[in-house]
Amino acid sequence: MKQLTISVPNMKSTHCQMRVNNAVQEIEGVQIENVEAGALTVSFDLESQRKEVVSAIEKTGYSVSEEKYSNHSVYNKGCCNNS
Repeated sequence: MKQLTISVPNMKSTHCQMRVNNAVQEIEGVQIENVEAGALTVSFDLESQRKEVVSAIEKTGYSVSEEKYSNHSVYNKGCCNNS
């Protein structure tokens, strides 16, 4: 399995983390390793699953980056926007 940490800058509160967690947990074959403020770590086998994870997060209204600790947000949606 491949492991990837995805930066989700606007995912700061527990509520935001649960929204993202619930969206990603629906993807078959993807295992959530860790959810914390600003980052999600997942394990998966197929490249298509990585794309599904990113898409699921974006559909919940959050911007993503595959660089952990990225402070840049492409768009300002989500309940934790401090802009």
